[in-house]
Amino acid sequence: MKKIYLIVVAILTVILAAGCTNTNVSNNNGETSTTEKYTNNDYIVEADWLNDNLNKDDVLILDTRSEKEYKKGHISGAINVSWTQFANVSNKPGDKGWGVVLEPEKLSEKLSEIGIDDKKTIVAYSDNKNGWGEDGRIVWMLRMSNLENTKMLNGGWQYWNVKGYEVSKEEGSIIKTDFKVESFDKSLNADTDWINENLGKIKIVDSRDSSEYDGAVKYKEKRGGHIPQSINIVYTDLFKEDGRIKNQEDLEKMFEAAGINKDDTIVSYCTGGIRSAYITMVFKMTGYEKSMNYDASFYEWAGDESLKLEK
Repeated sequence: MKKIYLIVVAILTVILAAGCTNTNVSNNNGETSTTEKYTNNDYIVEADWLNDNLNKDDVLILDTRSEKEYKKGHISGAINVSWTQFANVSNKPGDKGWGVVLEPEKLSEKLSEIGIDDKKTIVAYSDNKNGWGEDGRIVWMLRMSNLENTKMLNGGWQYWNVKGYEVSKEEGSIIKTDFKVESFDKSLNADTDWINENLGKIKIVDSRDSSEYDGAVKYKEKRGGHIPQSINIVYTDLFKEDGRIKNQEDLEKMFEAAGINKDDTIVSYCTGGIRSAYITMVFKMTGYEKSMNYDASFYEWAGDESLKLEK
């Protein structure tokens, strides 16, 4: 009996230890890859999982790169979307409200046109190496619309090609829906007035590159610099060499070194709320729950001469 007891204990120990480490997943090529364990893995899927679930009716894949890049080749079945389809871009950058998410009624129409509903797993991807985190912007917007089963493809287009998975030039088919955005989860979004009123009480993260943070004007912003007291965490520093998101430990070290704690209220911004939406999703998955995106971002802040800037 003692011998059996010791064997059972040993087996349980191995099982528990495995649950606390990364999970190995075999892909269709017989290779083994590692799925990182984050505080909340609901925000991402791995390339292996998506490859195993291509062309399923309950999986909708959104390619958020440019139409030009999409036509060169994309993940089989993916449809091409742009974050601007779902944002107010009727005026010009720097005007109040430019780039913010459309109101629920109009957004419902736009989402229905591309086949969005709450019965599908929605996976968005971009080019993490050369893009702006457009997939993060789309997933952030969908989650703000209370669509929880929405995810970013870890590693995006870059890692999909590293794995050698299927690439197609055939456009994905769209089956329109009648989806309604009933309300927004406003805990995911911050606006200019709220941020200005709460300066000094919140942690503000500037996800642009360091030259932009220091004052360079690259995208026709009306002024250069950064929002007072903001912390620069560059969007591209979130990734490993292969395009996948860094592991939990490395992300926590990065955020802690920047003076950010898990109980802080965090507002991220960039130029137009795209890179900042991605880092907001990464904060969430890493356990920094009180994270928000400023979708009007630096365009609007810099466009208002009454608001202070630092360099």
